[in-house]
Amino acid sequence: MPNDKILVSRDGPVTTFTINRPDVRNALDQESSALLAAAFKDFEQDDSQKAGIVTGAGGAFCAGADLKEASKNVNYKAWAGHPEGPLHKPLSKPLIAAVSGHAVAGGLGIALYCDIRIADETAIFGIFCRRWGVPMSDGTPTRLPRLIGMGPAMDMMLTGKPVSAPEALSLGLVTRLSSKEKLMEEAKGLALQIASFPPLAMLSDRHAIYDQEGKSEAEALAREWELAKEAQFSEAQSGAGRFADGAGRHGVFKD
Repeated sequence: MPNDKILVSRDGPVTTFTINRPDVRNALDQESSALLAAAFKDFEQDDSQKAGIVTGAGGAFCAGADLKEASKNVNYKAWAGHPEGPLHKPLSKPLIAAVSGHAVAGGLGIALYCDIRIADETAIFGIFCRRWGVPMSDGTPTRLPRLIGMGPAMDMMLTGKPVSAPEALSLGLVTRLSSKEKLMEEAKGLALQIASFPPLAMLSDRHAIYDQEGKSEAEALAREWELAKEAQFSEAQSGAGRFADGAGRHGVFKD
């Protein structure tokens, strides 16, 4: 429907979330922010869904918060800091950002919320709201320096400069580049690959990566072991058995 601001579609175990306000480069007003949070919650609770993709309609990813709305009412919920914000804490399942066009201001925050970012040649990242005095309450000040380091993050934060897809790749802001034509195909292929893995080990390892932040090495290693135990006793033996029977030899992973 034309009035649907957040489109949700499912392909087997993969859910795709499409921000659908192309007339404003997919900027999120308060209604669409709440809809995105609700869609993420539904995805979280659906055991049949194993991985997600976040993208935008009409050649843009997301231009951040709807500043026309904010100009009339600045009493909005922080997307990351508020418990009901769409970017409050990582989901229990992997998300992939498929970025075409602008992922700026809060749109950058949405991309950073995802586990993996894949971008096409038109992608532009940046903190463009620097020009308008709008603060970043979408997780970017916390997640960006943890991802790319303090120096590059501070440069982006203070200058509001545009960052192209190749520069984003060099910074580690994205890890994969695609053509515009194949962006969604490659994102879906990646999501289906992730969804096909034995879930306990994959999710416990993902959780361990998130959980190590701020811990000493000894604390992080202890937590890593704690998280791995369930998979160790329920998936590891059967997986090792498949390998012993010949699966995965010489780097070929399909039986």
